[in-house]
Amino acid sequence: MSLLVVGLSHRSAPVSVLERASLAVDARTKLLQDTLAAEPATEAAVLATCNRIELYADVDKFHAGVAELSTLLAQHSGVGLDELTPYLYVHYEDRAVHHLFSVACGLDSMVVGEGQILGQIKDALALGQELHTAGRLLNDLFQQALRVGKRAHSETGIDRAGQSLVTFGLEQLADGTEVTAWAAGKRALVIGAGSMSSLAAATLARAGVEEIVVANRTRARADRLVEILGQAGVPTARAVEMAAVGDELTRADVVVSCTGATGLVLTAEAVARALGVAFHTAGQASEAPAAAAPDALDQHAAWVENGSATAAAQDRAVRRVPVRQAVTGPARLHLLDLAMPRDIDGAAHRVAGVRLVDIESLAEASADAPMAADVDQVRTIVADEVAAFGAAQRAAHITPTVVALRAMAADVVAGEIARLDGRLPDLDEKQRAEITQTVRRVVDKLLHAPTVRVKQLASEPGGAGYADALRELFDLDPQTVAAVSRADLNDPNRGRS
Repeated sequence: MSLLVVGLSHRSAPVSVLERASLAVDARTKLLQDTLAAEPATEAAVLATCNRIELYADVDKFHAGVAELSTLLAQHSGVGLDELTPYLYVHYEDRAVHHLFSVACGLDSMVVGEGQILGQIKDALALGQELHTAGRLLNDLFQQALRVGKRAHSETGIDRAGQSLVTFGLEQLADGTEVTAWAAGKRALVIGAGSMSSLAAATLARAGVEEIVVANRTRARADRLVEILGQAGVPTARAVEMAAVGDELTRADVVVSCTGATGLVLTAEAVARALGVAFHTAGQASEAPAAAAPDALDQHAAWVENGSATAAAQDRAVRRVPVRQAVTGPARLHLLDLAMPRDIDGAAHRVAGVRLVDIESLAEASADAPMAADVDQVRTIVADEVAAFGAAQRAAHITPTVVALRAMAADVVAGEIARLDGRLPDLDEKQRAEITQTVRRVVDKLLHAPTVRVKQLASEPGGAGYADALRELFDLDPQTVAAVSRADLNDPNRGRS
């Protein structure tokens, strides 16, 4: 095993870098294909979420692998290598396994203990399997990571240590008030209909909001989410076109946005217009007619249709400011931005009556969140599982050699029985079967102890050399061993959950 991971996350990079380096699905596909085409990598998988981008690969050269994976991340993220490098981290072999298992358990999440990462790991594995970039090592690794994450959530109270980003975000909006009391009677607008937006809608429904409006660029997906909400008992839920968001914003009390847009979905001017105040770039807001701002939704549609990330980046560069949620007096509009890159202009917090929580402010708030005692128990689980995974991988490395040895022994038995038939042609079938069975038992007994022992030795740290020793001692054909490995790798039932 030569597992390598190169990545960046909310722990290593500022949000401004993370949002620029975010990978759309098409970019992930191209990244995986290019990684596999690179010389050092034989397998690849990418884990891309709102607060991390990690490229996993099975490499034959460490330094060349780090250089190649770093370069590929820079190329496909759109952030220059010189700028990206200071924020990258590298984990190798057992440390890489430990990292992914910790991620799967929620120990490395922005909100410790959140369970959404398991679905994202599953998606990463599914993409690698679909593109055939995930081979035996990464299939085993990601499948085991999913099992470790589920074990952590079922055997410990890690769920009490943190919540989903949605729940945590709503708690920040509620600002010390019980979320159910804060949400009661409110009208909510959910922009987007993906997995995070669906979770937000469901969470708002459980919190007791009066109405949920879903806006999505693809109307059918918005309709489907509304149908699901209706089945769940939400009294009032309806879908609207993205073009209607401006009107809905004037009626909403809380907005949750999580889309895949490359530009801003809501500008500060659009938010100010919905509240009937004017917004000035200097940060001053005053009562003014609603027509004072440009149509942010038209801008958003143009960015999406034209694929112009440049205009979006320029807009964000102008408007990016440190986000603070302090407001004077009660908030009239609560905004929760869970997108990466951001959907909502960071300057919207300066609009009078607006409370804005986004990924950056969630990171700041979660850094001070109390850690549950169960976290230590999860860390123990991770350490045990890393050791077990390493032992299993080392043992698996010698399995093809053991299989090849037993195949050679079976060929020897078959050859000797054939030779016996030529020397004793008068043997009846019963006698021949008994002799054959006896010879096979002798060979199996002779091979049993050494093959079991060599598997045990190979599973220990530093045991990789036992496979080579076995091949030398029994003069096994390397091509035969390789054929066994290929057959195991191409097993259609391997690596599927």
